[in-house]
Amino acid sequence: MSLDLNMRILVVDDSNTMQRIIKTALRDIGLRDVTTADDGDIAWDLLRRRSFDLVLSDHKMPRMCGEELLAKVRKDPDLKCVPFIMITAEAFRENVLTAVKLGVSSYIVKPFSAQQLKQKIEKVCTAVC
Repeated sequence: MSLDLNMRILVVDDSNTMQRIIKTALRDIGLRDVTTADDGDIAWDLLRRRSFDLVLSDHKMPRMCGEELLAKVRKDPDLKCVPFIMITAEAFRENVLTAVKLGVSSYIVKPFSAQQLKQKIEKVCTAVC
């Protein structure tokens, strides 16, 4: 399956360093239309105003965490089918189970390679809502 290199991606992470790492990994696999948000509140505002094909969100953030953002996305009729990958430094079973119950498309644990990210993106973007 070939990746749509024109897809619009929203990266949500409170760490500017992590935003840069994710953007670099996305560029390495040919994805260039990347918007960043520092937390779930900003991301939610962006999601309500623009169309995105994929959300890559950190788990732990101030103001609105990744789980809260995921819950809002899945409850919104216009956004519920947008693929959502949770990115975390912690692979605690309870966090993964909670995210799965909320409807996360996939989960990736830091650190990860561009190739691992590409595989996750390809998998979630072929899944049917």
